[in-house]
Amino acid sequence: MKDPYQNAVQQLQDIAKIISLENWILELLSKVERFVEVSFPVVMDNGSFRTFTGYRSQHSNARGPYKGGLRFSPDVNEAEVKALSMWMSWKCAIAGIPYGGGKGGVTVDTKKLSEKEIERLSRNYIRAIWEIIGPETDIPAPDMYTNSQTMAWMADEYSKIVGQWTPAVITAKPLELGGSQGRVEATGLGGFYILEQLAQSQGITPSKTSITIQGFGNVGYFFAKFAHEAGYKIIAISDSKGGIFNEKGIDITKANKYKNEHKTFKGYKDAEEISNEDLLMLDTNILVPSAVENVITEKNAKKIKTGYIIELANGPVTPEADKILLSNNIVSVPDVLANAGGVIVSYFEWTQNRKGEHWSKQEVFKKLKSKMCEAYKHVNQLTKKYNKDMRTGAYAFAVSRVSDAIKSRL
Repeated sequence: MKDPYQNAVQQLQDIAKIISLENWILELLSKVERFVEVSFPVVMDNGSFRTFTGYRSQHSNARGPYKGGLRFSPDVNEAEVKALSMWMSWKCAIAGIPYGGGKGGVTVDTKKLSEKEIERLSRNYIRAIWEIIGPETDIPAPDMYTNSQTMAWMADEYSKIVGQWTPAVITAKPLELGGSQGRVEATGLGGFYILEQLAQSQGITPSKTSITIQGFGNVGYFFAKFAHEAGYKIIAISDSKGGIFNEKGIDITKANKYKNEHKTFKGYKDAEEISNEDLLMLDTNILVPSAVENVITEKNAKKIKTGYIIELANGPVTPEADKILLSNNIVSVPDVLANAGGVIVSYFEWTQNRKGEHWSKQEVFKKLKSKMCEAYKHVNQLTKKYNKDMRTGAYAFAVSRVSDAIKSRL
């Protein structure tokens, strides 16, 4: 299987042919503008030291400062963060916000660290990269196994280094430190707004529609919550350990309460257990991968039985799988559109921090819906123009926007 960065470059090369992208711009956008790998020590609770490896990839700042999450995971590596930074460039362009793409993280299993060790890891990582980030340069945010508390430590550490409180350097902070209302729900809610647009354009009726969700973290949960409240039937959900299935539908509130109490779906009585792989093969109207990249590949794509895929994870479908899904008439809403809600509300937070404002949750949700619906309409128009799939429409829109910005700055 190709690594995610090769996948990202291949997607760019494919769209370049369709939109007749100049070769020099293709060459420029096929690479990241800056990639930093750092090693830094962290003192453990027992007094010993461990050295960790961290990364920050900055793909393009043609449209504005780099923007992208930070993940703490054993699987974080150079190829992953480069790919994610490229996808962030397209996502920000589609969302219509003045950012370029960035991404970063640390190779670490936080489940084996105490909270104090995670705090020291977070602060020391920022000390290692602080010179290449800033409110006008590169604005990180949380991702896998990082959260608002992690961002609070990082914003505080950066502020100590530069000598003044600088909330706009990091987004998705706690509300008390300048975080935005609605940021927690943003990615899942943005995905739900895309579901509404898809339903409207495709004639989908909620009460007659089953949804399967792989990944029940923050993103998967809020998507499931809003879809369930809107009348959709959620028939399967899962986390990294496995999931549950009930063809009559799952009570999302009850299932989420059980998972929070037991840290797993195992033993849940109102549904049968199911593996993540088997969950992907269920006969369902809409499949929503919202966990990690490369879960739908050429090896399992032929077995996917759904009409629509909404990609809430980053890069869940490989280019090879994409072709198979397309040949089977499966409509796939790409990640760069479907999960843009998080970065949109991060932009709202950054804007509020810089202006010294604080918006209500209602105002944030209203602005988010407007941005997501506008992005869907742009992508849908280009999908029809090129008579291609939605990924082609999304990439045509995004890459053209970034290309225009590059040429305008010459």
